[in-house]
Order: sequence, then C-alpha cells, then structure tokens
Amino acid sequence: MNLSYDIFWTTSAEHDLKEVIDFIARENLENALKILTEIRKKTSELKSHPERGRIVPELQSQGIFLYRELLVPPWRIIYRIKDTQINVLSVLDSWRNVEDILLERLIKRG
Repeated sequence: MNLSYDIFWTTSAEHDLKEVIDFIARENLENALKILTEIRKKTSELKSHPERGRIVPELQSQGIFLYRELLVPPWRIIYRIKDTQINVLSVLDSWRNVEDILLERLIKRG
C-alpha cells in the first residue's frame, strides 16, 4: 500500500521562497517563475516519496538525523517527515552559511 503524505509549508519557508523568487524576478521574471515551478514540483513529489531527499549533511555531522533536503541548485529545501506529514522548513541559498542558519531555525522549532 502506498502511503500519501501531506505537505505543509512553514511561514519561514514561505517567506524564504518569496525572497528567492522576488530576488530572481528583479533580473528575470521568466527564470523566477521557472524556479518557483521547479521548487514546488520537487516538494510536491515528496507526497509519495518523502525520503527522497538526503539527510542534511551539516546536521548529520552534529548527530541530527531528523531533517532532509532537496536540491534545486543553488537552493536547498529543508524539510522534516513526521508521521504522514512533511513540513517544509526553509528554502536556503547554499552559498550562505547554511549550518548556522539551520541550527538556529531548527533548534528553535524542536
């Protein structure tokens, strides 16, 4: 039996996504829409394949295995699987200091 997962975007993840798309749209609206579509498509595929993403390496090295990520280079979509729910937590530019951002955000959420 195939289990279907519900996908929820946190407020901070929605804010991250909006910032990414707004930033790209300043230079190229068509590219911004393409990236938005790709990010939404990849996250929607988690409904049937929640473990598709890898465990976040920076957190794994700290002994934290609860968080996974999908890559839409250079962005990293961070999420957590809990029961039959996927919580999208962040959309981050991989050029930033991702470890500090993730630890700050994810530890606050628990």
